[in-house]
Amino acid sequence: MSLKRSNSTGKSFGAADAGGKIDRQELFDELKRLAALGEPFTAVTVALAVGAGEPHVAKALLGLAAEGYLERAEGGRYRASAMAEMNQAEFVKAYARASKVDSTRQRDLSEIGRLKQNNDVMRQRLLVAIAERDHYLAALRTHGIDPGPAPQPAAGARADSEAAPAAESEASSAQSAATPPADADAAEPRN
Repeated sequence: MSLKRSNSTGKSFGAADAGGKIDRQELFDELKRLAALGEPFTAVTVALAVGAGEPHVAKALLGLAAEGYLERAEGGRYRASAMAEMNQAEFVKAYARASKVDSTRQRDLSEIGRLKQNNDVMRQRLLVAIAERDHYLAALRTHGIDPGPAPQPAAGARADSEAAPAAESEASSAQSAATPPADADAAEPRN
């Protein structure tokens, strides 16, 4: 008897025999029950209800979400809305496909998750920047200062290359117009 087999018979921390496999029938029943409730759930709640290990349940839920049978919600939660009309035969086929996640697909799924999280962070930053801009524009308007027109995005590289000679001539004429008169002391002081 090998060392691995002799150690697997005793109870040790984190080494539950039931944690390695998920009973498909129990998982199907639990997902159907959660679909009827319509509330979001986590892999931990399903793992506790099914009696399987949380990493295995999380992997199964991720695979079912990739197949389109579960909907990913925020915070690592899922919704089982598509499970309501699914029968057990369809579930067994979907679960078999979801269980066979190859390394490329797993890498793609983790990359998609990372990109979605990055997208959420950037969206939040954009919303904060927009709120800041609106706040400062409102402050300017309350003090009677016209902020001017909103900046326009560049039309493209071609328009920039055509506008460069015209911009240089405008800049030189603007610079000559902006030079202060010899009587600089007569000008009003700026605050």
